[in-house]
Amino acid sequence: MKQLKNILKGHWTAIALSMIICQMSIGEAAARGKYDNTDTLFVANDGSCEFKTVNAAIEVCRAFMEYKKVIFVKKGIYKEKVIVPSWLTNIEIIGEDRDNTIITNDDHANIKIPRIGRTDDEELQPMGTFRTYTVKVEGCNITFRNITIENNAPRKGQAVALHTEGDRLKFINCRFLGNQDTVYTGMENTRLYFKDCYIEGTTDFIFGPSTAWFERCEIRSKVNSYVTAASTPKDIEYGYIFNDCKLTAADGVDKVYLGRPWRPYAHTLFMNCDLGKHIVPEGWQNWKDYHDPAKEGTVRYQEYNNRGEGAGTKGRATWSHQLSPQEAEKIKPETVFGTIQWIK
Repeated sequence: MKQLKNILKGHWTAIALSMIICQMSIGEAAARGKYDNTDTLFVANDGSCEFKTVNAAIEVCRAFMEYKKVIFVKKGIYKEKVIVPSWLTNIEIIGEDRDNTIITNDDHANIKIPRIGRTDDEELQPMGTFRTYTVKVEGCNITFRNITIENNAPRKGQAVALHTEGDRLKFINCRFLGNQDTVYTGMENTRLYFKDCYIEGTTDFIFGPSTAWFERCEIRSKVNSYVTAASTPKDIEYGYIFNDCKLTAADGVDKVYLGRPWRPYAHTLFMNCDLGKHIVPEGWQNWKDYHDPAKEGTVRYQEYNNRGEGAGTKGRATWSHQLSPQEAEKIKPETVFGTIQWIK
C-alpha cells in the first residue's frame, strides 16, 4: 500500500508539473504574439494582403528581435510617413519592384504646423527640415531593398526623403527621390551602406554626420548647386565615401560642386568615380553664405582615381586633397566600418 501511495504521489506530481509547463508555454506563446516568428509579412495597398501600409507591418514586429523579419511590399504607391523605431532590429523591407514600389510623402520645411502644446492658428510655425522625412530609420540592423523612397514636395524648402539615426543600415538597389536635402544621415557614430542606389536632388541632397559608404550608386543633380554637405565630427575619421559611383545631371545643369562643409571637419571622398562635365573645376566650395576661411584648414575633402569630364584636378580647390595610391589602398569597407559582416 505504501508503495502504491508513492507511485500515485509521483504520478500526480508529474501531472501537476506537466500542467505548469503547459500553462507556461501557453503564456509564453501569448506573450510572444502572433507575429513573433520568422515568417514574412506582406503589404499591399489594394487590400490583397494582411497589411495595407508599411507602418502597419512595422507596428506588429517585436522589440529587439534576435531573428530576421522580412516585410515584403507589393508594387504600389504608399503615401505615409514611415518610422522604424529604435526598439526594432533585424528587419528587412523589400519592394516587389524598385521603380514601382514607392513610399512617398510631401512635407517640406516651410509648411506651417502648430507649436508644441498649441493648436490655434496664431501659434503656427514652420515644420523645419528635420520633421519633413518620408522614412525615418531609428532602429539598428535595418535593410531596405528594391524600393523607392520619395519626398515629392514642391520646391519650397528642405524636404527629406530618408532620415537615418540607426547603426548598420543597408540600402540595396533603392531610389531616393527629392529636391533639397533628399538623404539626411542624421546621427554621428552610425554606419550606413548604400549599394547600387539612385539618389537625386538639388542642394546638399546628401548631408549629415554619419559614416556612409556609397558603392556603385548614381548621384544625379537636378540643378546647379551642391551634392554633399557633410557634418563629420572632428574625432571621426570617415564621413562620406563614394566608390565607383557615377555623377550625372539633368539637362542644362553645368555648375555643380562635389560638396560644401556643413561643419568644419567635414569628410568626403570620391574615388574611382565617373564625374560628369557638370562638376566645376574647383570641385569644392567653402559654403559661400557662411564663408569661414578657417574651414579650409580643417575640412577633409579628398579624391582618387576618378574619371570623366569633371574629374580634372588642375583647377581643384587648393585645400582639397588628391590621395596617393598608398593612402587610397587603406580605405576599404572593413577599415572604414571596423567590421563588414553586417553588409554581406
